[in-house]
Amino acid sequence: MKIPFLDLHKINERFRVQIDARFKQILDDGWYILGRQNETFEKNFAAYLGVKHAIGVANGLDALNLIIKAYSFGAGDEIIVPANTYIATILAVSENGATPVLVEPDINTYNINPDLIEEKITPRTKAIIVVHLYGQAVQMEKIWELAKKYNLKIIEDAAQAHGAEYQGRKMGNLGDAAGFSFYPGKNLGCMGDGGAVTTNDDALAERIRALRNYGSLKKYVHLYQGINSRLDELQAAVLDIKLPLLDEDNNRRREIARYYRNNIKNPLITLPQVYDENAHVWHIFAVRTPNRAGLQKYLADKGIETNIHYPTPPHKQGAYTEWKAQSYPVSEQIHREELSLPISPVLTDEEVKFVTETLNAYK
Repeated sequence: MKIPFLDLHKINERFRVQIDARFKQILDDGWYILGRQNETFEKNFAAYLGVKHAIGVANGLDALNLIIKAYSFGAGDEIIVPANTYIATILAVSENGATPVLVEPDINTYNINPDLIEEKITPRTKAIIVVHLYGQAVQMEKIWELAKKYNLKIIEDAAQAHGAEYQGRKMGNLGDAAGFSFYPGKNLGCMGDGGAVTTNDDALAERIRALRNYGSLKKYVHLYQGINSRLDELQAAVLDIKLPLLDEDNNRRREIARYYRNNIKNPLITLPQVYDENAHVWHIFAVRTPNRAGLQKYLADKGIETNIHYPTPPHKQGAYTEWKAQSYPVSEQIHREELSLPISPVLTDEEVKFVTETLNAYK
């Protein structure tokens, strides 16, 4: 049996008829940027999340970049970020000239540890970026308290958490603004690059709508020094078609994750911990093991494709040589041991059982 890590063809094939029809509509309209497909998706995505505004942009990094830019955070400002995250979270801070301040994760959830944030807050701190890593919501109570106490903005990196809920609220509706990625492999993925900013702040939304379009809300009238970061009509159409199935797909991911967690019994494998089933949408099912290379090879030999999220932590990347001497041991352990198992809405029960049995036979 051959089990791919993620079968994007099979995922998207379910929507072929609707996508063909919508693409024909776009061709007939002859409008490819910031048209009715984008407007429709923005409206539907905002309604799904329960927020006032969703603004389509070119990708997830731009979404975060635009939020920081819209707040005018820059040189001399500090923004708290998780030490355990994909580098895009941190790049958005650096790109605006602000200083990322790293905070270790909770080893059990892989998300930023709220108990370690306050000691990193200084008079220069402007915001906290929370990353709902692998699809599990960050536990927000203490972060809300800190934001209120120190007058900080909360920015969500929800790139891996489409549809996850926390205390009855969807990701993207827990802070001042949120950035989403619609990279093809996401729970809600398009067929290219795409992203969105969500917020309940009317003024911020208007500023971001301008910033994504060369700083302009009216053609040839430029209010700000903006960038070009727009969600094109084809990608917006794909996302709007797939959005109604997102909850169903997430529920299938939860079923698979529950089966893995209940049936993988190998003592060499540490399973992910969950504090609330509804707070997790399992973009990634991340296990840990001391001999990751050995386990990955063993699974590959059995026909099971896996992935690593992520092999090198941000503070050890060449992009941030100034952090080379710093130590974040919890992050380093996660990056050294993490292995991602196949999980997607198109994975069959037979495949899930095969992965489980194969893992249990590993020695």
